[in-house]
Amino acid sequence: MTRRLLIVEDDPGLQSQMRWCFSEDLEVNVASDRDTAIAALRRTEPQVVTLDLGLPPDPGGATEGFGLLEEILHLAPQTKVIVVTGREDKENAVKAIGMGACDFYQKPLDADILTFVVNRAFRIAELEQENHYLSQQPNGTNIKGIVAASPQMLSICRTLEKIAPTDVTTLITGETGTGKELLARALHDLSPRAGKPFAAINCAAIPENLLESELFGFEKGAFTGATQGKKGKIEHANGGTLFLDEIGDMPMPLQAKLLRFLQERVVDRVGSVNPIPVDVRVVCATHRDVRQLIADGLFREDLYYRISEITLEVPALRERDGDALVIAQSLLKTLGKQVERPNLSFSEDAISAIGRYEWPGNVREMINKVKRATIMADGKRVSARDLELDTPASDSGHHLNLRQVREQAERQAIETALQTSAYNMAQAARLLGITRPTLYNLTDKYRIRTTSDAS
Repeated sequence: MTRRLLIVEDDPGLQSQMRWCFSEDLEVNVASDRDTAIAALRRTEPQVVTLDLGLPPDPGGATEGFGLLEEILHLAPQTKVIVVTGREDKENAVKAIGMGACDFYQKPLDADILTFVVNRAFRIAELEQENHYLSQQPNGTNIKGIVAASPQMLSICRTLEKIAPTDVTTLITGETGTGKELLARALHDLSPRAGKPFAAINCAAIPENLLESELFGFEKGAFTGATQGKKGKIEHANGGTLFLDEIGDMPMPLQAKLLRFLQERVVDRVGSVNPIPVDVRVVCATHRDVRQLIADGLFREDLYYRISEITLEVPALRERDGDALVIAQSLLKTLGKQVERPNLSFSEDAISAIGRYEWPGNVREMINKVKRATIMADGKRVSARDLELDTPASDSGHHLNLRQVREQAERQAIETALQTSAYNMAQAARLLGITRPTLYNLTDKYRIRTTSDAS
């Protein structure tokens, strides 16, 4: 990004001094009054503006400066405006910040301080531009509600798109909060059954003695209090999709009845002797290890094979390369609009913290933290503190340092090649696609052990 600065100052001497403060790689334009400043703003579109509040025709006051500040923020709301005030104008500085200026600078001119304040404003502008760019990127999938860019989740989505048009019974596994129900609904929405009912039931949330009647329904007089018959979830889903969430918690006696339904596609209501045929697609989900449940005698093996004709293993958020920031950006955009704060963006320390945090509660935890941050953030930028994420200063931005990432990947590739070739330098060089002298240079650079070093 070409850095462009507009200096609005009516004193020619100060104009020259301020120009002199900045390096040649910065494109600097100057204006001495409101009209020329607006013209320069439209022509050059600067990221940062320094604005002296005392402009003609009111050089001794601040009315013209405040009017220009308001106009700049209306025409270019992303522009960072630094107001320049006198030593005794603290009230004007506070008022300008309240109107939307990003910072203020007090005269007399100090080149080091002015350069620091301007560079900080450019950094804020760059971060906001990066946040905006990331928020506009496609999710990498056309599945409604799924935000993903990682190879792990994109692979899941491709599989889902392939099996959605079929009636294959699907088991979705993964930690709590990874979005298993969202994937189940996507299977329904992408299938020919999309216009039919989607019936969901949580097998862990309903007491065992009620779960059977909730699933299969009951006839009038089947038990005390059954004054009239009732359809179960399976019948309600007829023609559509039945989603059995947390099926790993289904009681063993009910597993046998579910198995019969899956085999014969008929429902036996509680208290009835007349089977009712139904046409439903079944999708199941669980956060538990079903194979371990089978080994412990808590889940029927034959039922497992019935419900897992296709299995989607949803990775935890910490295992999805780059997805944490992409999902956080999407959530901030959506939740920010809900609380009428659509211009929120993440600060540098927040971006760093999001990438480093393990997210034990997965996407569900992230939703809670971002929702809180949209409410608690004081300005337009959401910090790691707003997200309640710790960010050690020494690690800030580490995961975004391209040079360090490249060096780490290069070192790992060299070490792998050397181990694979039993430290034969010629063979390792061929595996890496480089010459042997280049490999020796790299092992010296990274101080990697070679055969001669080990002997």
